[in-house]
Amino acid sequence: MNPIIAIPPCGNEKVPQPKCPFRHLTEVQTRFNDFDMLGHLNNSVYLQFMDLAKVRYFEAALGHPLDMHGPGVVVVNINVSFFSPAYISEKLAVATACVKISQRSFILEQRVLNPESGDVKCVATTVMASFDMATATSPELDPEWTEALRRFES
Repeated sequence: MNPIIAIPPCGNEKVPQPKCPFRHLTEVQTRFNDFDMLGHLNNSVYLQFMDLAKVRYFEAALGHPLDMHGPGVVVVNINVSFFSPAYISEKLAVATACVKISQRSFILEQRVLNPESGDVKCVATTVMASFDMATATSPELDPEWTEALRRFES
């Protein structure tokens, strides 16, 4: 069993409670060009951080690097709610958890946050589905993925 990540509580009452505990945290590094003229992290950069965190999460759950030629998954829906701006001097990380698994898809919850203060910058819910490049169809999830995600989150 993977330990639950200790994240300070978020003081913003508008941020919804997590659907389940987080067992994976990816620290991210910002760059000067990630920020807009007001000094805020650009909204598109949050999605890049979450993509990086997805890869790290899958590698941790599977126990090996992703095989770009093996069974794959694709994003079919993503919803992001923004709660607090991130600034150039802040430390940021992405918490990731798989909150639901079905036959052909699964749902991830991710939060970009300040791991020192617990301030949640945004919350994303992403539906990912299995995808076969050769047939352009969504077969059942590879059993390795299903078992790995369940084992990682249990």
